[in-house]
Amino acid sequence: MQSVTPSAVTIGLGRTEAILPRSQQVPGEHYRPHDKVRAYVLEVRKTNRGPQIVVSRSHRNMLRRLLEYEVPEIYNGQVEIKNIAREAGHRSKVAVAALQEGVDPVGACVGMRGVRIQSIVRELNDEKIDVIEWNPDQNIFIAKALSPARVAGVYLDDDPDSGRTATVLVPDDQLSLAIGREGQNARLAAKLTGWRIDIKSVTEAAVEARQKIQEGDAVLQPLVEDSATLVEEIERILAKKEANRPVMPEEYQTLTRFADLVENSYLSVREAERMQRQRQRGGHPRHHPRRRLRIAACGAGAGGRHRGYAGRGRLHVRRRGDGTD
Repeated sequence: MQSVTPSAVTIGLGRTEAILPRSQQVPGEHYRPHDKVRAYVLEVRKTNRGPQIVVSRSHRNMLRRLLEYEVPEIYNGQVEIKNIAREAGHRSKVAVAALQEGVDPVGACVGMRGVRIQSIVRELNDEKIDVIEWNPDQNIFIAKALSPARVAGVYLDDDPDSGRTATVLVPDDQLSLAIGREGQNARLAAKLTGWRIDIKSVTEAAVEARQKIQEGDAVLQPLVEDSATLVEEIERILAKKEANRPVMPEEYQTLTRFADLVENSYLSVREAERMQRQRQRGGHPRHHPRRRLRIAACGAGAGGRHRGYAGRGRLHVRRRGDGTD
């Protein structure tokens, strides 16, 4: 580094120099003259005084280049980086896939005893990096993207009008972990997968369904008629929770099964409505099969809901309910 000012850092590159603007610096990093630093070449601007090189340390491609440098399997084409979601200085998620049979993409990036990924973490001032194996099945990919939280079920609704929405059910004791501090884990998962993610606890999903049943929701009436015993059991379990009495693991599994049936009922109705709209427009109905993934049973904890919206050029996060981060 040649000079450090509040607005930018000037970096010497031998016969020329580069500018590291404040907007491209990593929050929390401190720069001093004569220190060596790695940076990603963001652009080369044409000016009256000649070309001006602008570099970045906060861009997601900075992390991509570090992975290519530290992981030979990526450089040689055995492992591919599918996507990167980054909040510089805090946390990043990287989706990787093997292009050669027998190669473990996550293990290649992490390295023996974590030596490869730790080298990158140190370079980025202890930024946390989650390496996730990419999966063509979007259900599985979204569930992995929310790690380290465990997921109970993923339900995908790919609507050409409202966009792609993934409803994710998590065990009650995993809600805060799935959301992350100030919604960070959910935001990064939404960016990484490209889906709008609606996270809610199994208990909250069951409470909402009970309320809709009491209000005479037509969508859930077939469920009430076909699974009357299950609905009665759900009423009993929720009454126990409201009375602050302990709920057994088997009862949480029953809540999970009930929430799974409810989510699939709504997916079926939305699919039918979508096909009806397309028929009315005179086009050929685009078939979107109901896609869901039920992964695990649920444990105890607090309720709440979080929504992460991944859109073109921006991300919005909204939190509802009484869950805590």
